[in-house]
Amino acid sequence: MCSPVCSMEHLWMYAAAVLLLLWLLVWLWRDSLVISDIGENYVFVTGCDSGFGNLLCKRLDRRGFRVLAGCLTEKGADNLRRATGPKLKTILLDVTDSSSIRRAMEWTKKEVGDRGLWGLVNNAGRSLPMGPTEWMRMEDFHSTLRVNMMGVIEMTMTFLPLLKKGRGRVVNVASVLGRVAANGGGYCISKFAVESFSDCLRRDIHYFGIKVSIIEPGFFKTAVTSLEPIERELHRLWNQLSPEVRDSYGEKYFDRYIKVQRLIMNMLCDPDLSKVTNCMEHALTAQYPRTRYSAGWDAKFAWIPLSYAPACLLDFFLRTVLPRPAQSV
Repeated sequence: MCSPVCSMEHLWMYAAAVLLLLWLLVWLWRDSLVISDIGENYVFVTGCDSGFGNLLCKRLDRRGFRVLAGCLTEKGADNLRRATGPKLKTILLDVTDSSSIRRAMEWTKKEVGDRGLWGLVNNAGRSLPMGPTEWMRMEDFHSTLRVNMMGVIEMTMTFLPLLKKGRGRVVNVASVLGRVAANGGGYCISKFAVESFSDCLRRDIHYFGIKVSIIEPGFFKTAVTSLEPIERELHRLWNQLSPEVRDSYGEKYFDRYIKVQRLIMNMLCDPDLSKVTNCMEHALTAQYPRTRYSAGWDAKFAWIPLSYAPACLLDFFLRTVLPRPAQSV
């Protein structure tokens, strides 16, 4: 027979289980609520020539949003216009150029009028060059940070007045590599920066009714993960090394490093980009958007627990598959 103390312990366990279930049901209900006036809302998306940004613009256009697409090239803008309806409009945008950002903001201001901007999706990004940290020059870091970090910050700061008027949303595209650093270069650094910038921004501007969400894609088949430019950049980095540094690694290390890149990209890259754009759409259409969205199994794995275990496993994997540099201790 169970003692009174035992009965009380069971009662507390049942109560905790019921409360947890109720919390989950309320969260699911709250997460399913969507906004009603989609057709009147303007969304500005950067990096729309291809990949996630291109697909997102097409999907938002089909849902009735007034999409303002920032494209880096005229060809990308023209292709996007051909694939969408008359509500979608494009503008040439280079997020590393302050004057280009200001022109885009003034153009957007005229488009949205008194309604303001409902959404800003900072999607534009670049991954290269990537490689061992010692192989990088300072310009190799700067070229990526200017797009992925400073571009996100300057776009957001410039468009904030329009977002405050529209009581809108900021959706910043980070990465699983903003949680688990996998290689050298500016990419992982920039994505960690996007995470921290977004968290600080969220706390600082929530008084104005603006919500900030972070998208954390895993590895997907886009221009960012294309093997040809990755290998081309690795050869460029290798060839620019001094003879002393190159000899310290050795040709065997370089050849194996490229093979590991091929293995990772072929094994991990998911062709279904909608897993990412679904998260972006939810962040723009939900009444209560989430703080973070992880897209892809590898991105979800990076949360367990708090990135420490995945980081240790990644270190073990790379140390196992890569040979020692020629002159290592």
